[in-house]
Amino acid sequence: VCTQKKLLPCQSLPENLLFQLLGLSIATLSTVTHYRLRFTLLSNISMERNAYRVIHHTAFYFGICLSMTLILAALLSSAATVRESQCLTGMGFFCFALAFCGLIPAACWRYTHSTEVEESMMDVYDLVYEEVRRNASSLRRHELTAIHEAFLCCGKQSPFGDTANVEHKTCPSSQVHDKGQDCLQEIRDFLKKHMDFISIPLGITIGFTVYGMILTSFLWFSIHFSSNLDRKGKYILR
Repeated sequence: VCTQKKLLPCQSLPENLLFQLLGLSIATLSTVTHYRLRFTLLSNISMERNAYRVIHHTAFYFGICLSMTLILAALLSSAATVRESQCLTGMGFFCFALAFCGLIPAACWRYTHSTEVEESMMDVYDLVYEEVRRNASSLRRHELTAIHEAFLCCGKQSPFGDTANVEHKTCPSSQVHDKGQDCLQEIRDFLKKHMDFISIPLGITIGFTVYGMILTSFLWFSIHFSSNLDRKGKYILR
């Protein structure tokens, strides 16, 4: 739906659809990441004093809130385009600005606290491994076996002596015979690849939120000045 007076409403509708698709993509990525076996496994094992569980849930809720904000901004911008409403345009700009203000700290945190996530994940494995090595409970042995199967790794290099007994009890047979990779190194490599992948959509989303703020600002001024022009040049013949 476009008016003949203004060209901007016709041009901004595809961009609003793109923002909605971006929001849905972020929601999908956050959900897949949150429920991925390797992440959920360590989160369920994590103890209260370990920060990984908090990071795991916080990242999921942040992604969902960000996606909802982008979708809401796109819907408000679409409605503002069709109805030529300055109020709706301002609300759309506010949503884009809100998303931008959340993305910048998230991007900074990703580069300044990436080692914190890595260390918290490895601490979970260390805790379970050492308790199994000390012949703790069968539950810990089951959890360690699940980690080895999920990450396709086997044991770690320990300064406390021979760990072959633990590895034979908890590692998959193929990993034991083939001398599988150290689990701490595997966790580190896996997280590094995942964080590098997350950086790509994070940067794209920051760029699109800036573009969204510029677009809604231009739309607001277009509606504003067009409305002023519409009130001029109208004459009543008597």
